[in-house]
Amino acid sequence: MTQVPIHIIGAGLAGSEAAYFLAEHGYSVSLHEMRPARMTPAHKTALCAELVCSNSLKSKNPISAPGMLKAELRHLGSLILTTADEASVDAGEALAVDRHLFAESISAKIATHARITLVHNEVQKPFDGITLIATGPLTSDTLTHWLQEQTKRGLYFYDAIAPIVDTSSIDMNFAFIANRYDKGSDAAYINCPLSQDEYYAFIDALLQAEQVPLHAFEEAKYFSGCQPIEAIAAAGRESLRFGPMKPVGLVDPSGKKPYAVLQLRSENRSATAYNMVGFQTRLTYGEQKRIFRLIPALHHVEFIRLGSIHRNTYICAPDLLHPDLSLRKSPCVYFAGQLTGVEGYLESAATGLMAACFIMQRAKGVRHFAPPANTALGALLRHTTGETHNYVPANMTFSLFEPLFFSDLHGDREKVRSSMAAQAIENCKIWWSQYNKECEC
Repeated sequence: MTQVPIHIIGAGLAGSEAAYFLAEHGYSVSLHEMRPARMTPAHKTALCAELVCSNSLKSKNPISAPGMLKAELRHLGSLILTTADEASVDAGEALAVDRHLFAESISAKIATHARITLVHNEVQKPFDGITLIATGPLTSDTLTHWLQEQTKRGLYFYDAIAPIVDTSSIDMNFAFIANRYDKGSDAAYINCPLSQDEYYAFIDALLQAEQVPLHAFEEAKYFSGCQPIEAIAAAGRESLRFGPMKPVGLVDPSGKKPYAVLQLRSENRSATAYNMVGFQTRLTYGEQKRIFRLIPALHHVEFIRLGSIHRNTYICAPDLLHPDLSLRKSPCVYFAGQLTGVEGYLESAATGLMAACFIMQRAKGVRHFAPPANTALGALLRHTTGETHNYVPANMTFSLFEPLFFSDLHGDREKVRSSMAAQAIENCKIWWSQYNKECEC
């Protein structure tokens, strides 16, 4: 088994993470990526680990669920997290990256690794031997057809992308720089406030705007963490003020109290481009330009990228996968990334890293044992391969943790979460030490 080449399909976050881990541990890996020969509706380059939506990898707060996952991935030497740290840009409490620098660095590390062969071709089905499918939510039609034959069911949701604007075109006379609740060492966000009248004028225009139509056979199913702003606004005229346009925690230096605020987050280290945070949309391009320019700070803004929407595919992992992320019908075929029903960059990387760990266990002929449920990695895996009832994509949140797996959880919410975070990283270290001992790493 150790002499059989390992094939990984998809050079996104999960595939790149898995390929690098296995190569670093002495295995020859063929990493297959169909771009640029065949592009997806969302990707713009052939680079490994291209970020197509936000450039944020979420909170660095050590007692947040994303922060707990970061701590564990950092302990395991995650390629994605290490490179994100290297390519980071100011984003307050969040870890955000210069997306081009990030993808270029990942690509260079993959391309120059002696035990990784990067092959640009479209794969239609798994290879003989060990294959890890990490093609993501934009899996090609041919491979999707193979998946449908295996699963006998299709699951999907719609994901939307937020616009990016040219920094020099933002009117700073109507904006201010600050982090929410002043978190983070440096102010990183450009805040675009709206008065009550301006907000309602914006909402009225948004609700009446033309949207890109779905096909007749399609149903508008959105992942709850990435809903288009027009879908949020349709739930009620105040809904955006309690979502991506919430004004709480932001103080305008002019002394005015904003009724609503759009935040802009830097896209690159040179800060020449900013992302409209939470403004995913399926409005037509013309309507985006017209309506978003109703926000005072953006009245003459130039768009580097407009928002869009695309269909994401994912499998019902609890029904189809073993606890080691291998396919029940074909145990030599493994899955990782958003295709398994996790949502988020680091969540995808985490499943890629875990799948690589499990593949190495198989190759070494040692027993399968996974990160325990009282770790962030284990909680994510438990979601992915556990209960099947109403399985939907999920981010790394505290809702994935089962408190019964932890001990001595007392006090207020912050104390409980602080205790869980401390226990989780220690439990992860114990598991990782045992993993290395059994695999003789």
